Amino acid sequence: MAGLNKHTPIPTEIKLHQKSKLLEITFNDGKRFQLSCEFLRVFSPSAEVRGHGPGQEILQTGKQDVAITHIEPIGHYAVQLNFSDGHNTGLYSWDLLYNYGMNQEAMWQRYLQRLKEAGIDRE
Repeated sequence: MAGLNKHTPIPTEIKLHQKSKLLEITFNDGKRFQLSCEFLRVFSPSAEVRGHGPGQEILQTGKQDVAITHIEPIGHYAVQLNFSDGHNTGLYSWDLLYNYGMNQEAMWQRYLQRLKEAGIDRE
């Protein structure tokens, strides 16, 4: 898979916290991230969320209560997350999850800004 090389950090543990709706990922470089189910859902790498090119992203709304119902390992490079709203077409590679962890705050602020610009309440 493109993007994976010997420098890509590999998860040593992936833990789903059902109550707090957080996916906790610990990587072999010692970094640990907690990504909310809502965050992972609105930033799904699937075509139905991302669109088929730059600028074609579809703003995801009303995902505040979404949960991850199942985590399916895909080879040694990714997981497929099944969400409670039926969405399950995104493949989350290790480098994508690491990138999300590193950039979570900026990505989330941009998402909230897009909602505001669209006049949509996150609730």
